[in-house]
Amino acid sequence: MRSRNHREAVIAGAATTPLGRLNTGSSLPLMAAAASDALSEAGLDWSKVDGLITCTSRTDGWSNPVEALAHYLSMQPSYLANIDLAGASGVAMVHHAVMAVEHGLAETVVVLGGQDLLTRTSGPRVVEQLAQNGPMHPEFEAGHEALLPTTYALITDMHMRRFGTTRQQLACIARDIRAHASLNPNAFKRELLTLEEILSSPVVSDPLHKLDCSVIADGAAAVVVTSSERASASHEVGILGVGYGTRHAWIGDAEDPTSCGAVESGVAAFRMAGLQPKDIDVLELYDCFTIAVLILLEDLGFCDKGEAGAMVAEQGIGPGSRLPVTTHGGLLSAGHPGVAGGLFHVVEGIHQLHGVAGERQVQGAKTALVHGIGGVMGTHATLLLGSGETHR
Repeated sequence: MRSRNHREAVIAGAATTPLGRLNTGSSLPLMAAAASDALSEAGLDWSKVDGLITCTSRTDGWSNPVEALAHYLSMQPSYLANIDLAGASGVAMVHHAVMAVEHGLAETVVVLGGQDLLTRTSGPRVVEQLAQNGPMHPEFEAGHEALLPTTYALITDMHMRRFGTTRQQLACIARDIRAHASLNPNAFKRELLTLEEILSSPVVSDPLHKLDCSVIADGAAAVVVTSSERASASHEVGILGVGYGTRHAWIGDAEDPTSCGAVESGVAAFRMAGLQPKDIDVLELYDCFTIAVLILLEDLGFCDKGEAGAMVAEQGIGPGSRLPVTTHGGLLSAGHPGVAGGLFHVVEGIHQLHGVAGERQVQGAKTALVHGIGGVMGTHATLLLGSGETHR
């Protein structure tokens, strides 16, 4: 992207910590570690950083997270911002960093997100927090003890009834994303899964089973956005397009729970980039539950409505497939550290385009689509990335 003053912003580096039970006592050291690694990849140091963007941490409870983070990092940035679109925050933070650089508010912005969700929050406490502050209507949903898996189970059941989607098709998503995670040394869960293991895992909220759901973890991710003049040409990744969409605040208000704002966000991003779904080499889709991946494939235009189940079962989305999806292992297997989880998808898209994804590298990847979801399929953000000359 390029602003009216002709300054171009590019992504110069990205990094994550491992995901799992990390026992750091705070999200701050996790984010600092991820930021240092991202700056190292970019060939920059903290003296060059004059912008800082972060998202909400549910475990730390700061009223102004970016202020606390700047203090911890001994920074006095000229540009700073808090962004909270829940799981869509990763895409939104990077987009805001690009705009800050393009409009001269900063020359190098570090985007940071992290949470020690597994270590510092017990299972019952997570449920309580989601009921009090989560994406469920306080009276009509949370007030009747509806939890996050319950809402996605309702969406899954409706998709099954309307389109004939099967449990086995959803299990193919969990299996293939776990196969990607098996190649990621930073992933929390790396053991390969069979369809039988997924289908026989305990029921969480029918028809969703345990392995259809995210794996809670500690972890942090960072992205460095800077001017093209300051970036190393060999590590440049540019934003080709971005789009947002929202259709409801609570799933009970959704006109059609089997479709979502990804339709609008995808159309906007593809229009800005001048691309179509067939031009995308790798997809990094927000995968809080298996049904989310299925619906995103349809609503972003990678297949017709109701056909994603057959597509994932027949051609797969795992390593070596025609369209690899969520190649770091995602929230389902690599780990879900809360609001920051979507930033890991952005980092993976960047690494695929840098060609540094190791065993999980998609050969020849030049374009990536990253998508984040906030709420219960409520808020959507789509980011199209291009490597090298692709974004020029």
